Amino acid sequence: MKKLILILAAVACAFMLAAPAAAAYPDKPVKIIVPFPPGGGTDAFARILATELTKMWGQTVVVDNRAGAQGNIGTAAAVKSPADGYTLVFCHQGVLTVNPFMYSNIGFDPLMDIVPVSRGTEQPFVLVANPALPAKTLKEVIELAKQQPGKLTFASSSAGPQMAGEMLKMASATKLLHVPYKGAGPALTDLLGGQVDMMFANPTSVAPHVKSGKLRAIAVFGKQRSDVLPDVPTVVEAGMPQLGEFPEWYGIGVPTGTPPAIVRQLNADIVKALGTADAQKSLRDLGLAPSPSTPAEFAKQIRTDHEAWGKVVKASGVKVE
Repeated sequence: MKKLILILAAVACAFMLAAPAAAAYPDKPVKIIVPFPPGGGTDAFARILATELTKMWGQTVVVDNRAGAQGNIGTAAAVKSPADGYTLVFCHQGVLTVNPFMYSNIGFDPLMDIVPVSRGTEQPFVLVANPALPAKTLKEVIELAKQQPGKLTFASSSAGPQMAGEMLKMASATKLLHVPYKGAGPALTDLLGGQVDMMFANPTSVAPHVKSGKLRAIAVFGKQRSDVLPDVPTVVEAGMPQLGEFPEWYGIGVPTGTPPAIVRQLNADIVKALGTADAQKSLRDLGLAPSPSTPAEFAKQIRTDHEAWGKVVKASGVKVE
């Protein structure tokens, strides 16, 4: 009997030695699908994160820009990818919490098709204008809009900044003409060229042009001033605190069905990556505030903002067919 046990033990050991070890994640390149074109804050954040994760993992992390329909096209493609951790979903505040109420069909369910991994950044929207616009403050913009109903134009590159414009219209009882763009880059080109009067954007896209004098910053749509634009007053200072209630945020998710162990590892690695000195400096220099979180915290924020923005969109009556 003892001899039989020894034989079985030897066979078991042989099987264990012969069985391939489970591959460590990730063991091949990872892709982050960004649903906007290069040249804006979304692309900048993704590339900073990709650089840090590449160094950490020893595997290439590729940024794949897929623009269209204010982020719906790229996000839909990402959530429909294999749920194996090798395609990451760029989670954008406007796409997940505003678009569902503006479009009849965005191509995915933001609350069911994505497993939130971690928030990445939080930052306020900034209203900037072409220097030719004869308005330097938010009060002057409102007065000008009332003098010329429907003539002042504002650009946006996604649903979040578009709704910031809609909130300003509702709060000030003015009429502004919205001009949509596929990304911050094309919108900035037209703003700098004078084809549009103003633009709602995140600080990343506009801060360099404000500092060079090519654009004029009107107001920060947040409760505190932006570190990258410290001289620009907030909407709270301008007497319209309700316009600073909804910050923009970026984050990372994965398609539903991704193994929990991969979600946990991704969260730990993303939090670590965003905590490095290089990532912190790069993000803050762009006006993006690093704000990593647990998966549960990020999921709660998505649901809370989804409900809040839904009320704003419905009140504005904005629809995209």
